[in-house]
Amino acid sequence: MDLTNNPASDGLPSWSPSGDRIASVSDRDGNLEIYSMNADGSGVTRLTGSEATDIGPAWSPDGSRIAFCSDRDGDQEIYVMDARGQGVSQLTDNNRNDIAPAW
Repeated sequence: MDLTNNPASDGLPSWSPSGDRIASVSDRDGNLEIYSMNADGSGVTRLTGSEATDIGPAWSPDGSRIAFCSDRDGDQEIYVMDARGQGVSQLTDNNRNDIAPAW
């Protein structure tokens, strides 16, 4: 079963702890952003909307937040937002690439 059906690149899926949502990465709007959808592929919602590359979504254990990587400040740093894409906060800030967030 296909969960997405568009000409874009979709990938790096991450299941929510409850199993009812999937966060993933897609370039369907021109650059790589984080999206979420229901487990059946319906209800696709764009969570990030920057000109930067946003990748690597990782759900918090309680499902309320998603950590991700972004090059918004020039190199890859780790950010966190709530599961609706609101309240984005930068967690790391250095001149190295910080990638692959995990809780």
